[in-house]
Amino acid sequence: MAIKHLNQQTLAERWQVGETTLERWRSQGVGSVFLKLHGRLVCRKQDLEAYEEQCLRQSTAQRAISAQLSDLQTNRPHSLDLTPPLKP
Repeated sequence: MAIKHLNQQTLAERWQVGETTLERWRSQGVGSVFLKLHGRLVCRKQDLEAYEEQCLRQSTAQRAISAQLSDLQTNRPHSLDLTPPLKP
């Protein structure tokens, strides 16, 4: 099976954000891992799908579902999400 790669433009379209947003997120360490090959930036589709899976939520007050499942599988207590709530 061939590995599928997405460039920045395709990823921006997929996530419906601007390319500059992706660039800012990368500089902040946010988002999926990426490859930089001879100055060309690409993301492996499998890495993007894994990152998207980690970001799944059932409500805005809940941690990522995959993190909770991981906690359950390792018998660790659930940690608190310390993200500050949005102001009304």
